[in-house]
Amino acid sequence: MTAIGTTVGEALISLLEAHGVDIVFGIPGVHTVELYRGLARSKIRHVTPRHEQGAGFMADGYARASGKPGVAFVITGPGLTNTITAMGQARADSVPMLVISGVNATPTLGKGLGHLHELPDQRGMMEKVALVSRRVTEAGELPDALAQAFALFSSSRPGPVHIEIPTDIMVKPANGVAALLTNAAPPAPDGVAIAIAAELIAASRRPLILAGGGAKRAEAPLQRLAEKLGAPVVQTTNARGLLHRHPLCVPASPSLKAVRALMAEADLVIAAGTEFGPTDYDGYGDGGFVLPSNLIRIDIGADQLARRPVTVAIQADCAEAIEALLASTGLAHLAASDGQSRAAVARKAAFAELSPAYATQVHAVEMIRDALPGAIIVGDSTQPVYAANLYYDHDRPGGWFNAATGFGALGYGPPAAIGAALAMPGVPVVCLTGDGGFQFTLPELGAALDAAAPVIFLVWNNRGYREIETSMLDVGVEPVGVSPAPPDFCKLAEAYGIGAERLVDIDALPQALKHARATGLPRVIEITVD
Repeated sequence: MTAIGTTVGEALISLLEAHGVDIVFGIPGVHTVELYRGLARSKIRHVTPRHEQGAGFMADGYARASGKPGVAFVITGPGLTNTITAMGQARADSVPMLVISGVNATPTLGKGLGHLHELPDQRGMMEKVALVSRRVTEAGELPDALAQAFALFSSSRPGPVHIEIPTDIMVKPANGVAALLTNAAPPAPDGVAIAIAAELIAASRRPLILAGGGAKRAEAPLQRLAEKLGAPVVQTTNARGLLHRHPLCVPASPSLKAVRALMAEADLVIAAGTEFGPTDYDGYGDGGFVLPSNLIRIDIGADQLARRPVTVAIQADCAEAIEALLASTGLAHLAASDGQSRAAVARKAAFAELSPAYATQVHAVEMIRDALPGAIIVGDSTQPVYAANLYYDHDRPGGWFNAATGFGALGYGPPAAIGAALAMPGVPVVCLTGDGGFQFTLPELGAALDAAAPVIFLVWNNRGYREIETSMLDVGVEPVGVSPAPPDFCKLAEAYGIGAERLVDIDALPQALKHARATGLPRVIEITVD
């Protein structure tokens, strides 16, 4: 219950605390001052990025690492439009993000009077990006607006939710406003669907599992199912880290021919938490991916299940659905004797498809993993990340994520890594970024220092947008605009008061990473490459 004399802005902080929020990322402004009134007295930590896009990306990284919704506070107009890119990335990757913004005073909305930060229809704009955009017009609406957001995060396919509060509403009394806490959960697996799926599994002889980001918190039941069926487990980018080094693990992109061949020879495919998006399944744009004809699909979202033809659809949380399959009396199936050999052949053939340059870059990523076991590696769109998205076996579920798939926002890595580090104190966090992408959000170095987020910013400096240059050359386009001059990253880091070093020998990377981790502080490591 909020205290006597509480305003809507103060009530917002109390209600967020009640929903378990412990950190918000934001930049205050004249239109959100009243939202900050109760923040200093609360248990919620505030982290100030250098740009509102950074606030959104930090909330994204926090959410992916912690499993809890990331929360951003931004101002009306430009603050919110700066956050749209991060919201687009969160929507593409099903990341729970709550963006709370101001909006101009209620009597002025839609009048076009030229007020500061005015947009013709701010909420209408946000409805095109957010799963839900809601305006609070009186104190009594605030608990329901938050309850709706958190219920969506816990019961269905998550993404960004937007709540806006007009400046004249923020200051109104909110005495007696209390949180509406729900126990919203995904639908339980349908018994009939489970029984039919169990029959299909029992009849299969060459089963295969496709694991997507929706399955990254279902490792234990997923491993039991794979072992029970003798089924290789192919992982999309956001599922990497599941079944690390397991004989049935195939940590390779379905865009590779070897993985597609493995899928084609399967007589049953169980797809858990994957949307079959082209950036995972048709990364080369060759149209070679064919949806399996005998397909059991598990997904938390009914809309996802309706988008593609399936043999059996199971709407549920992946872990619950897999547990239900394992418990089914109809799942009488002896493990396929050739599952491990099929997985081994696919792994070898998939890695062989990588170019020599990509193979070298995958090795560099493996150096990070082996030097800092259990680390979270947050990637930007840079060559080693593209390479590892094709083939790379991480050592913890949810510990490898980046913006090079889905929405593909450049500059994601640095702020998202800060969010991840704050969500998981004590866990090593490495931001793997390129010289081009780092310059999109370079000022967030200051935010890392302010927040004491011990992120290791590993900069792959090839002096330009090398991946784009290669794409131009491949189709006979003379490269233009792909060689922006990089700054001296080490000097810039030092200007922020952050330690830095430059490597010219990749073999020096493991020791540099261990040293950076030992400092317990943010640090920049630049690798110069040809």
